[in-house]
Amino acid sequence: MNTAPITYHPAPRKPSFVMPAGACDTHCHVFGPGDRFPYAPESRLQPGDAPKEKLFALHDMIGIERCVIVQTGVHGFDNSATADAISARAGRYLGIALLPADVPDDEIARHHALGFRGIRFNYMAHLEGGASMDTLLRLADRLSKFGWHLQIHMDSDLIAEKASGLAKASVPVVIDHMGRIDASRGLDQVPFNALQRLMETRHIHVKVSGGERASRLDAPYEDAVPFARKLVETFPDRVLWGTDWPHPNFRSLPPDDGVLVDLIPEIAPTRELQQALLVDNPLRFYRFAA
Repeated sequence: MNTAPITYHPAPRKPSFVMPAGACDTHCHVFGPGDRFPYAPESRLQPGDAPKEKLFALHDMIGIERCVIVQTGVHGFDNSATADAISARAGRYLGIALLPADVPDDEIARHHALGFRGIRFNYMAHLEGGASMDTLLRLADRLSKFGWHLQIHMDSDLIAEKASGLAKASVPVVIDHMGRIDASRGLDQVPFNALQRLMETRHIHVKVSGGERASRLDAPYEDAVPFARKLVETFPDRVLWGTDWPHPNFRSLPPDDGVLVDLIPEIAPTRELQQALLVDNPLRFYRFAA
């Protein structure tokens, strides 16, 4: 039995904000259960279980109908826990895999049949290192045959360095968590300016998730809202939203997902922007069945 502490709020409040029909959480994870899906021994994080049933209950409570589950280093390259969660709500839930850059095409095809639509690479100090840019671009050429994309999770100080390479990718690129910017440094900071310049390339998308990570304040993390709102208003057709449940490696007590949902009207202040962020953009980008 897994007795490690859970990383998510056990009883989030019901948000006041009402999700539009077809709303999508494009960034969340599942952990375990460890007795069925063992954690990777090399993972620095060995958390309490965050199984699909807990995720589904959260989604049903906050009004999420579609979802993209992102594989994390907790399970390494074994995407079985994510695949199991996807299959439980087949068609409405898809996945992003963790796979090595030299993954054979037949393995990509196998994961595609399971509902995966991209590969995530981490460039964060606390996670296993990602591929070199040349390797990443070669992989992109192969992913294009499957209609897959690259998802990049990187430290904010790496945005400017990696921007020219990512702009050359032959497939769409999704930048995680607003580039992991530090909200305390203000809107006119080098990493955020670099992210906005990168977003001028039409195949680059960004997730306005992780505002609680960008924030240096307690809930409701108001210092991060202007960054997300700027991205939503400037690039309304290439922004995506996600909960980041179950909030692995968060700096303090787990955030209340109801609080995070109630920030959406501040991030996307009009119905049109909310519809694009939560429904239209993910429907188009991930090619969900309408």
